Amino acid sequence: MKLRSLFFTILLCSFALQAYTQTCNTPGQNPSTAFPVCGTGTFIQSSVNLCGGKLTPSPKCPNSSLQDVNPYWYKFTCFQSGTLGFTVTPNSSTSDYDWQLYDVTNRDVNAVYTNPSWVVSCNWSEYYGTTGTTATAANVMECEGKVPQYSRMPDILVGHDYILLVSHFSNTQAGYRLDFNSGTAVITDTARPALKTLKTSCASKFFVKLNKKMKCSSIATDGSDWEFANASVPIASVVGVGCTAGFETDSLIITTVNPVVPGNYTLRAKNGTDGNTMLDLCDAQLPVGAALSVQVGPIAPAAIDSIGKVRCKPSELVIWLSDPVLCKSIAADGSDFTVTGPSAINVSGAVQTDCVGDLTQRVKIQLASPIQTAGIYTVTVKLGTDGNTIESICGLPTPVGSSKTVEGYDTVSARFNFTVNSSCKADTVVYTHPGGNGIIQWQWREQSTGASGTLPSFKRIYEADGQRTVNLAVSNGVCADSASVVFSTLNTRVKAAFEFPAFACPKDSVLFVDKSTGPVAGWKWIFGNGQTSFQQRPPLQFFQSTNTTVEQVSITLVVSHANGCSDTLTQKIKVPNNCYIAVPSGFTPNGDGLNDYLYPLNAYQATNLQFLVYNRYGQVIFQTNDWNRKWDGKINGLLQPAGNYAWKLEYTDIAGKRIALKGTTMLIR
Repeated sequence: MKLRSLFFTILLCSFALQAYTQTCNTPGQNPSTAFPVCGTGTFIQSSVNLCGGKLTPSPKCPNSSLQDVNPYWYKFTCFQSGTLGFTVTPNSSTSDYDWQLYDVTNRDVNAVYTNPSWVVSCNWSEYYGTTGTTATAANVMECEGKVPQYSRMPDILVGHDYILLVSHFSNTQAGYRLDFNSGTAVITDTARPALKTLKTSCASKFFVKLNKKMKCSSIATDGSDWEFANASVPIASVVGVGCTAGFETDSLIITTVNPVVPGNYTLRAKNGTDGNTMLDLCDAQLPVGAALSVQVGPIAPAAIDSIGKVRCKPSELVIWLSDPVLCKSIAADGSDFTVTGPSAINVSGAVQTDCVGDLTQRVKIQLASPIQTAGIYTVTVKLGTDGNTIESICGLPTPVGSSKTVEGYDTVSARFNFTVNSSCKADTVVYTHPGGNGIIQWQWREQSTGASGTLPSFKRIYEADGQRTVNLAVSNGVCADSASVVFSTLNTRVKAAFEFPAFACPKDSVLFVDKSTGPVAGWKWIFGNGQTSFQQRPPLQFFQSTNTTVEQVSITLVVSHANGCSDTLTQKIKVPNNCYIAVPSGFTPNGDGLNDYLYPLNAYQATNLQFLVYNRYGQVIFQTNDWNRKWDGKINGLLQPAGNYAWKLEYTDIAGKRIALKGTTMLIR
């Protein structure tokens, strides 16, 4: 509820509580009975009935307690897109009127109380006086409180239906005037009233359909708006369908005093005792002389005309009748009907739908269990537990045995299988669906690549390992289903891999560890030292260099798949001719490739190494922790003079012992 002054709230407290407990029953005070709007008209509401109090949430003020206090509702259709202008002018200077506009196109108007997203525009200002929309206002929605009384004109769309709530927060019966003015949208239906169809039943009831909604108040209920042009047929009454709880109708039931004999009859409009024919919402008159003809035949009972399209696993069947039947003649337990077919189907009830004036042409037969087996099903009329079959508007019973058939469909399953055929370089996966149950549509889709297919099988070739998700949707034209499978191509092909040390000193035992992946069925090791092995865990190997420098020995592993595929990996291991750590007594940094550097030789197995070189003044001119980093006889790119240079070497040997060595080396130029 919106906040107002404390004095005003206390004054109305007890009165408001009483009003809010009243249910709004007066036509126009609920969304379903909203006043139809002529865009050029003015609505004068001299007083308001006290009722309402339902929450009407708004998207701009989601945490508020806005309510339809003493409400009136108005509905209209947009016939030309544009802006909507209107004003609400209170009859009392101390009245506070608020409003909210909804787009209810193809929606249940009674659901406006729970769908704030339908709101197009609103104004909940706490100020008294005139409110509405203008082209110059700042916002199309104004929330509650001290906000402007006008909102900006909203844009409305051609073909859309709208409903406007006017709420009287002041909670008095002082009325208002509603004017739809300015704006560029057109909400007036400019089509001229005309007759659309004419049907008859029982030779005494004629059903007239007009091309648009007309005012219920313009109907002369004594039938004086109508006459039969080619026969003397007295009219007893005219009823507008839906006029009991509404303001407009496009359908009439004209009842004659007596049934007419078979033949051709022309019904014609004329000015009635009320001084007019029928009027549309803007008071445009149905032309005098507008006429339609109908052939009246012998009275016949209603039969099953057709059965609505069956969907997947239907739990009800919709029966369309050739003529209207009396709603009261339909047994609620469904005993007026049987359903037979390929599977046992029991009828559990019958729902009377679209009953107007106790007449309907449609019945929903409820099934105890849904139809899930394909085939032809027959709906047959029989005597119900109420002692009769269904009865026509003329009171004639539908003959026992009257029937109609409809096709039912199997349910479907999208579950599918797949097979994998791995080659040396790729995996071929074939996804297959078994079909059946009338399936005619397959839609495959692989998520990661977007690849698709429309056949019962779907073939994919994967060269790279990874995880794939494949979806399938199937349909037999009525029933549909979907399924997916996550398939991993990881470890479907063999790939060789192994671990080994970077070097092998003479007499060192070297361990090679298989790290291959996939379904390996065989191993072949070729060690480059004359030894081979076919074990996954080969024996320790020994290497001896025959060169004076480091030898690169190739190690090869071949792993094989059960299908004959294989993968080969060759790695090289360094094999020095010895691993004795020493510092040379001299070096010649002349670029000839021989003894060009000063460094610790063969320090393969040394850890925590530190090597330092000093000049004659005891200054450190080179240092490193990496034995492969060598001194080239320069400092900052400058050649150093020939002579003796001191060095110091510290490291931890393979046994964990800390070794410290010192010496001198001759730089020879």
